[in-house]
Amino acid sequence: MLAGVLLALAATVLGFAGLGMTGHMAAHMVAVAVAAPVLAWGMTNRQPHPSFPRSRETRRAGFSIEPRRSGVLDSRLRGNDGGAGGPLAWATVEFVVVWAWHAPGLRGLADMHPAVALIEQAMFLGVGIGLWRAAVAHPAGGVAALLLTSMHMTLLGALIGLAPRPLYAMMAMHPAPGLDALADQQLGGVVMLVVGGVAYCLGGLALLGPMLRERAAA
Repeated sequence: MLAGVLLALAATVLGFAGLGMTGHMAAHMVAVAVAAPVLAWGMTNRQPHPSFPRSRETRRAGFSIEPRRSGVLDSRLRGNDGGAGGPLAWATVEFVVVWAWHAPGLRGLADMHPAVALIEQAMFLGVGIGLWRAAVAHPAGGVAALLLTSMHMTLLGALIGLAPRPLYAMMAMHPAPGLDALADQQLGGVVMLVVGGVAYCLGGLALLGPMLRERAAA
């Protein structure tokens, strides 16, 4: 838990370090793809996800027991575990937040006003924690949600990195040291594509592996 808090603080500092689009993207990716899963895992270990129902027996015992019946496992693998909508809903919210804050209008507002930039960073961290917590609580829906998030992170990173001109005026005036505006933007797109795309893809595969092993053992 402490590690996640420190990572979130480091991401915020990185976003204000004057490293141009590269630093901006690195700050966002550390928040949603590194700090958020660490914090979500710590929160999940401390208390059950509020949308994860527990039986009377498990509530009395104070912990949850993973179901082993093949019918339940088949349902989870199909995504019909009663909470599969949670991760997908969070993935939709994260999609809206990430893409909206990279529209030139909102991006310019955040670049000109530090308070708005702090709100932006907090929103990235918040939706990241929500998505990762929901994914851990509902693995079947979580696999789909994390893989879909990996896809849209990869797409947005590619669109920004392959743009033929600088997209953000304020960023273009203050690129990362040693880079011109376009190269800085291209490197920022690569950071998003690699860190965001890979982290969410690996998260989805990490959730899928135990489910497949449980089905094989059932």
